[in-house]
Amino acid sequence: MITRRKALTTLAGMGAIGLSGCEQNISRPLYASDHHLSDYPTVKAVQAMSELLAQKTNGRLSIKVYASGQLGSERDTLEITIFGGLDLNRVNAAPLNSIAPLTIVPCLPFLFENEAHLHLALDGAPGQTVLDSLQDHGLVGLCYYDSGMRSFYNTKRPIRTPDDMRGMKFRVQNSDVYVSMINALGADATPMYLGEVYQSLVQGVIDGAENNWPSYQAGRHFEVAQYYSLTRHVMAPEILVMSLHRWRSLSDADQTAVMQSAKESVAIMRKLWAERVTRARNDVINSGVEVNEVDDISEFSSLMKPLWERKSTLPKQKDLIEEILDMREAHT
Repeated sequence: MITRRKALTTLAGMGAIGLSGCEQNISRPLYASDHHLSDYPTVKAVQAMSELLAQKTNGRLSIKVYASGQLGSERDTLEITIFGGLDLNRVNAAPLNSIAPLTIVPCLPFLFENEAHLHLALDGAPGQTVLDSLQDHGLVGLCYYDSGMRSFYNTKRPIRTPDDMRGMKFRVQNSDVYVSMINALGADATPMYLGEVYQSLVQGVIDGAENNWPSYQAGRHFEVAQYYSLTRHVMAPEILVMSLHRWRSLSDADQTAVMQSAKESVAIMRKLWAERVTRARNDVINSGVEVNEVDDISEFSSLMKPLWERKSTLPKQKDLIEEILDMREAHT
């Protein structure tokens, strides 16, 4: 297996070649990173994109995916991508928050009413506005993949009201939005890399975390945190981004092929994701985990209003929120 050091050295070298202006003479695949395991829907979707891209370019362009976090965390690989050492990167929207302010909006808790509303917004003008904003930060936003509805799980008790969370320590992604969300609900936020969560739950470093069904199941977190409470508080999407340096090295025709292949991979990912959610949910429930709905979701969502105000201070952010909320009303 390729080591992380060897992979990063190779990619950095290829990125330097690309930045020198000689990239068009190099015959190689596009390099992509994903911290999920090789059988995860996002990884398979990028692999499907590779096949579509090869078809559109008569085999000239394809994608080599480094899965399972071989190249590091999302935050680390984002930096590499921005500087041109990595071509493609599948990341959650949250790590982009500190880079591109508009990506904060789809991460806001309780913004999306359901999956249908999420897809309506992301597939429409609001989603494209966020993707377009990435170019100012060295990235090209290609498409969105589903990341599911995140809910809370813990080792102590079912969560039915925010009071049930008080005094507990919850792992979150390294995101100001998520940290503020946990604190607003009366618990203590602990930013942590996903790979550290299982052992931290075992050792009592944290009492719980929040994630979707597949991640809860794939990470085996259900073995130690056996209370899963369906708050569905965040539906922040995954975003497939490309290095702006690499993008500019492509011809117009190849740029079109990359963009079209990415868009076409979305339907594949969503189908795989729906199947994965069903399997994960069934596996977890059959294991004996206690799953509960919350008594009144408004008790949670009402506490997010100050967070929305603090995290969306730019006029463009406010406009985007209103546009998405209007779509929710139209959808219902």
